[in-house]
Amino acid sequence: MTLLRLYAFVFLIVLVIYTGIVMSNYGAGLVPIFFGDIAAMTWPGQFNLDFLGFLILSALWIGWRHEYSLTGWLLTPLALFGGMLFLTLYILVQSFRLNGDLKALLIGEGRAAS
Repeated sequence: MTLLRLYAFVFLIVLVIYTGIVMSNYGAGLVPIFFGDIAAMTWPGQFNLDFLGFLILSALWIGWRHEYSLTGWLLTPLALFGGMLFLTLYILVQSFRLNGDLKALLIGEGRAAS
């Protein structure tokens, strides 16, 4: 669990710094670039489409993990649009809240208890 937490923390810091630099140089206009690359059928577009699949899978996992409760429905769009910024924070918070219980972290507290 320590390595997972360390990875999440380090990646979060690197991502925040990197994002800040990109935003200061290019602004916050990610969406047209992201989908424009997909529409152009280029390698950057292929990468973006692959990444979009991971974002959707992450959002579905968050919703499923919370058994599609109100919390799950509220967190799902955050996972979809927040990407690793959201996921690293989510994993860090949940790992400490669950006292390092990996089973509960992966499948949710309700499923882990049964």
